[in-house]
Formats: sequence, structure tokens, C-alpha cells
Amino acid sequence: MYAAAAVLQDVLIKRALTDESKHYIELLEQRPDFPEPDTYNMRGYLLRPGESAREHVPEALRELAPGFHTLREDQRRPLVYVSDAEQGRLFLVFDQEQVGRLALWFGMVPLTLVLLLVYLSTWLTYRLSRRAISPVVWLANVVRRLDPNRPDLSVLAPENVPSDVEGETEILAEALHAFAERQTQLIERERNFTRDASHELRSPLTVIKLASEVLCSDGNLDGFEQKNLARISRAARDMEALIEAFLLLARDSASGMPSEDFLLETVVREEVERAEPLLKDKPVDMRVEVDGCCMIHAPAKVVAVLVSNLIRNACSYTERGEIVVQMSCGRLQIADTGVGIAEDELKNIFQPFYRARGASPGGHGVGLNIVRRLCERFGWEVRLSSTVGQGTTAVLSFPDARPVDPDREQWSTPPEAS
Repeated sequence: MYAAAAVLQDVLIKRALTDESKHYIELLEQRPDFPEPDTYNMRGYLLRPGESAREHVPEALRELAPGFHTLREDQRRPLVYVSDAEQGRLFLVFDQEQVGRLALWFGMVPLTLVLLLVYLSTWLTYRLSRRAISPVVWLANVVRRLDPNRPDLSVLAPENVPSDVEGETEILAEALHAFAERQTQLIERERNFTRDASHELRSPLTVIKLASEVLCSDGNLDGFEQKNLARISRAARDMEALIEAFLLLARDSASGMPSEDFLLETVVREEVERAEPLLKDKPVDMRVEVDGCCMIHAPAKVVAVLVSNLIRNACSYTERGEIVVQMSCGRLQIADTGVGIAEDELKNIFQPFYRARGASPGGHGVGLNIVRRLCERFGWEVRLSSTVGQGTTAVLSFPDARPVDPDREQWSTPPEAS
């Protein structure tokens, strides 16, 4: 504003003096005796031809050439415009102080007041908005610092809320406190259920398995009874694997399960051996091919559940042919010659309780969903490809697997996988 005022002041004054000079010369042409300009802000001096400058022009103006000049020796610093015409040399002296004073009062002062008003409004708005938002910021920081596993709810208790937290924020804090309490109760209930189910569900299954094995050893049973006992034993093993998988997924984190270094081949061979009874009455050949041994650092039970579900699926849906379990470093492939899965069903095959067309009776439709969820938790990958009537191929990838020499002495005693 100051720069604009200075520029406009200079341009406008010079333009005004130029116009005043032309106008005065025109008046002189009409009236040669027209008096010299003399106003409140401007004084004119005309030096006619043949006249002495000492008599008509002040000393400070006598040596000035045509054009604009500022008399700096004068404290008022007037602006002088000198122009030549036939009637003589005209000196117009303009007092800039008055114009500067007007620019100050009508330009700079209003601008200063407006800026002060803007700054004051901004400061008040900042203070009010900070006062309104600071409780929300405090609440957000408190919620961010809460431990999901063991949240300290006392910080959200009404008696511990700061005094500046009021209104809707206080209501929100109370609602979050109540919600966190309910969540804590649910987490504790889930932990209790997982702990109790781990014991209470396994005990009767163990009894059923032992009783089935004792009855199967009885040589007095006929074929029909032995077939039913075999069904009971298979159902007990399936239920045991299913309960184990559910308990794994019910844990809130993998920290409750010990991780160890183990050979993938050890776990795979154990699960293949356990699944062999499922092919007892089927013309299906199941074999294991090892292209490379690898070591995995993870809970062995988790890998056992993954492999068990995939192998049992292959055994359940293959009526004849073969099941090939192929291992390489960080990769496990299970290929069967079963009924296969249609292409439009593959995209839903990992959904819970989804069963493809032609699925064998007795399944629950949760095995592949369990496999997917466990892989997501531990950063592994599972892929499934299939052709109807030709079979299905499942591939498990373990990015963190490390190649090892299976003949090393430390692997002479395989770690227990389950």
C-alpha cells in the first residue's frame, strides 16, 4: 500500500503539473497579463523573455533545467516542474507534504486498522478453535496410546478427564470408556474360552480315539462294525484337526505359540502318514517327492495344520489316481487327480462354509478358509489351480524358508510338529 501510494502520488502529481503548465500557457495566449498560478498547494513563477531571473524567480529555482526536480535542501521537499514556451519559462512549485499527509490518513491509517482487525480476528479465531479442538486432540492421543491387548481404561474414566474436556467431547470420552470396557470383557471372555476349549474339547476326543483303537484291535468284530469304527476314528481325527485350527485362529496373536526351526519335510511326512488311512479303500497312490530341503522358523503346529488340511482335501476328493506331494526350498505343492473345481468356483473357494459342486459329503467348508487365514497371519502364500475332471493343485509358499542339508547331525532327531 505504501509503495502503491508513493508511485501513484508521484505519477499523479507529475501528470497534474504537466496539465497545469499546458493550461496556464493556453491562458497566457488569450490574456498575456494573466496572473501567475498561486493556490494552496502550488505556486507558479513566469520568467518572460528579456526579464531578469533575480527579480521574478526564487534563487533555488533559477538554475533548474526544464523537467521535474525535487528541492532536497528544503525540509518540505517540494516538487518543481520547469517548462519552456514562447511566453517564457514557467516554474511550478508543488507542495508534496499535503498530498503525503492525505495519503497517510486516507491510505496507510485505514490499511493499518484493517490489518490490525484481521490479525486480531485471526488470533481470536485461533484461540477459540484451539480451545474447541484441543479436547479432541487429547482424546485422540489417549486412544492412540491405548494397548489393544491390555488397555488402561482409567485414563478415560470420568474422574480423570481434564477439566477443559466438556460438551460433546466429554460425551465421546465416556462412550469410548464404556466401549473399551466392553471390549476388554469380550477379549477376556475369548481368552477364557480358548483356554477352556483347548482342554475340554480335546479330552473327550482323546477318549473317543483311544476307545476306537481298542475296539479296532478286537478280532471278534465283523466287517460292518469295523467299517463304522474306522469312520468314527476318521471323524475324531478330522474333528481334532479342525478344533486345533480353530484354536490357532482364536488366539489374538501368534506370540502365544513357540516358534522353532524345523524341517518342512519332517512335518509333511508326518501329515502324509496320518492321512494314509483316508485312502485305505481307494485305488489312490500317494507319494512324496523332495527336490530340496528347507528350514522354517515358525510354530510347527501351524504348518502342520496347513499341510493337514490340504492333504486331507486331496484325499477326500480323489477317488482314483494319485496324490503327489512335492517339496522344494520354500515351496510345497500338493497335486491330485480328483474331481477338480470349476473355474467360476475357484474365486470363492477360500470363503468360509463354501463348498464346490461335487464336494464329498461330510465336509464343513472351512478347511481352505483356515489355510488362507493362517497364511495371511504368518506372511505365507497359498494358491489353488484346478481343472474339472483332471484334478487340483495347491501350492504353499514360505518366503522366509532357508535351504539346509538334511544329512546334518542336528536334524537326526526331527522336531515334534504336533
